[in-house]
Amino acid sequence: MSRPRRVPAGALVVLTAVAAAAVTGQSPAHAAGPEQIVNGTFDNGLTAPWWGTANLTPAVSGGRLCVDVPGGTINPWDAIIGQDGVALTAGETYEFSFFGIATPAKPVRALIQLPVDPWTQYLAQTPVVNVSGDTYTYTFTSPVDLPNAQVAFQIGGSADPWRLCLDDVSLTGGAEEEPWDPETGPRVKVNQVGYLPDGPKNATLVTDATAPVDWTLRDAAGAEKAHGQTAPRGTDGSSGLTVHSIDFGAFHGNGQGFTLVADGETSHPFDIRADLYTTLGTDALKFFYPQRSGIAIDDALRPGYGRPAGHVQVAPNQGDIEVPCQPGVCDYTLNVAGGWYDAGDHGKYVVNGGISVHQLMSEFERAPELHKDGALRIPESGNGVPDLLDEVRWEQEFLLSMQVPAGEALTGMAHHKIHDAAWTGLPLLPHLDPQPRELHAPSTAATLNLAATAAQAARLFAPYDAAFAARNREAARTAWAAAVAHPAIYASAADGTGGGAYNDDNVADEFYWAAAELYLSTGEQVYQDYLEGSPLHTADIWDERGFSWGSTAQLGRLDLATVPNALPDRDRVRRSVLDGAEKYLTIQGGSAFGLTYDPANHRFDWGSNSGVLNNAIVLATAYDLSGDPRFRAGALQGLDYILGRNALGQSYVTGYGEQDSKNQHSRWYAHQLNPDLPNPPPGTLAGGPNSDIQDPIAQRLLTGCAAQFCYVDDIESWSTNELTINWNAPLAWMASFAGSIQSCAVTYQVHGQWPSGFTTQVTVANTGAGAIDGWALRWDLPAGQVVTQGWSANISQKGSSVTAGAYPWNRVIRPGASVTFGFTGRSASAANPAPDRFRLNGTTCG
Repeated sequence: MSRPRRVPAGALVVLTAVAAAAVTGQSPAHAAGPEQIVNGTFDNGLTAPWWGTANLTPAVSGGRLCVDVPGGTINPWDAIIGQDGVALTAGETYEFSFFGIATPAKPVRALIQLPVDPWTQYLAQTPVVNVSGDTYTYTFTSPVDLPNAQVAFQIGGSADPWRLCLDDVSLTGGAEEEPWDPETGPRVKVNQVGYLPDGPKNATLVTDATAPVDWTLRDAAGAEKAHGQTAPRGTDGSSGLTVHSIDFGAFHGNGQGFTLVADGETSHPFDIRADLYTTLGTDALKFFYPQRSGIAIDDALRPGYGRPAGHVQVAPNQGDIEVPCQPGVCDYTLNVAGGWYDAGDHGKYVVNGGISVHQLMSEFERAPELHKDGALRIPESGNGVPDLLDEVRWEQEFLLSMQVPAGEALTGMAHHKIHDAAWTGLPLLPHLDPQPRELHAPSTAATLNLAATAAQAARLFAPYDAAFAARNREAARTAWAAAVAHPAIYASAADGTGGGAYNDDNVADEFYWAAAELYLSTGEQVYQDYLEGSPLHTADIWDERGFSWGSTAQLGRLDLATVPNALPDRDRVRRSVLDGAEKYLTIQGGSAFGLTYDPANHRFDWGSNSGVLNNAIVLATAYDLSGDPRFRAGALQGLDYILGRNALGQSYVTGYGEQDSKNQHSRWYAHQLNPDLPNPPPGTLAGGPNSDIQDPIAQRLLTGCAAQFCYVDDIESWSTNELTINWNAPLAWMASFAGSIQSCAVTYQVHGQWPSGFTTQVTVANTGAGAIDGWALRWDLPAGQVVTQGWSANISQKGSSVTAGAYPWNRVIRPGASVTFGFTGRSASAANPAPDRFRLNGTTCG
């Protein structure tokens, strides 16, 4: 969850009171009030009282106001035509219209706003004006009485020169606002990507029917494949809709283009395939490369997304190689180039980067065999290190750079964030950002995020780069000591100019998480003592909202449960994860949309989709720990909601589903504002419904919304439609889990043992419907057991963790078939119990 932190009221990008636009030949009829625009028809051949910026020379040509716009401008506001002194009345609904013709077609930012700083905008729309000419009409309601509003057409930002002509510019009161009628798609709500053949298959029907209705599953040719009846669920609290549930999980076929038909309605098409989530898992990870700061994005690696390096101290950038602190914070500069841009702006935040990089490392740690060198097509591909770890390192290097140097006050602490001194507008590519950059004060929360991620990096990078691992281990210890010495230095809630505050004045959870990671990486008693003394170690930490950057104890608990360690009460820790998963299953059972996310009074938070996914991760982890198929099914239903089984029928992931989000709030994925720029890359998650609707476009369109309807796919809706690194990280984790699920069973037989050793045979059976092409089986041996020799598999051991991989001749396990391998081992005791869990390609086997 990202807390409210985008653009305070009055900043340049703010949009208020905007209704749907119509591009027509004439304005809709209404009882118009008096005309507020002076000389909007230009029939007198004069330009006054219209004005232009110094780089423009407006002139009347053919009864239109025309201007030649120079190329080479950067921002929309670098070239403006405007008129001042326009009167607005609070509560009045206005119609604003104009005729425009552009050669060639270009976006024009049409604004009605306060004429002085902070330039509050009461109407802001950006139509692409074409070469044939159209009339553009909008309605809005003024929230203020203002005698001197400004009408402005911002037309800068083009590399090439072009020409714009305007006519019939009009602003009149007495208009009727067009009601917001979101596109919700078919009433049968499905996962628009699809379902796994042996996984759960659930859908939701919106209907007024009180009795069960028939449903039919049809293939792409229209043939019936399954049928049944719905289960009425009454009124759903989070949507306000009357709904039924559909369960078609008994169907195990494969194919593309299936549809569900119920109550006279046909769903969006979807697939049923075993490889359903493979591409999504890759795309969700590929999202991070174009988010990089401090490096040029190679268009050959991400076609359509190439751009120059941002914030490498090349004009107009003013960072990030020698960044000073805010006045009064410090007297040194730091090189903090690199890392990921946090969201749709150019800020970089340690606490949001911390949870993001942790979840990517945890995805790798869960199933390293799934992550290969070259899989993500990034500049480091081919270096012998899995691409996921290379991407993680780009951010982790930045986090390390934020640590206060030795010899300075607060040595070892981490600066909370670095971003622009003031907010910037949209669109704005990173390399064109002209704002000064500032380091913000260190905080205990940021310092503990560094301690946690550096400790985790130390153990994961050890096989690939011992020096980098050691550097992280030292940084983690230093950060921990600094946090213990300064346990209550908090980020200010008021520090929200130019970037989000990310304030957090309860860091008990960060201490717990950091202690967990340091203990797992070092085994040292000091960290075990802290864990065992923390009230969070035994508390119920499984909040209905899910964990987040401000609530991180769950991260420590999950790793203590899954990463091999000698914690005396580890069995209780593992059971606590199962208890949390049971809690989420209970919540899910009460939701007709399969939600485990259920805040009080159905008030969805900023970034609610990340809450959905993080709760699903708890369920997935419970499945990994127990093999209980209920947890697997519950986790997968979280993806169903994200990918279309929701009240809006919206897939919140760009490029996935029939009705997908594609206008997330971003300064460079800004196609909605500038057709020369791209939409977000495939695999980008939108934040999702937010009951607090803090941004003005959401306030205009969504006031009074039921929770699931508090979303609009508009680039200006920063409170419902933002993209962030800490939302894509759990999407990647869950897609990896779903994409790696195998139906399998393992038999582990000790064939002989002696005082110092034993011999074992292991059989891996494919119990699913599809072939397993390539396999790696992982398990943990009891302390003191070591594999000494193996056969029919490539066996390696690291600590207590053993991995057996396929040879070319036995890499494929066909449905109903099995492979067998064996090994001998050395044992410190006569007891040789069977391992309690086996994971095949990241999936727990029976």
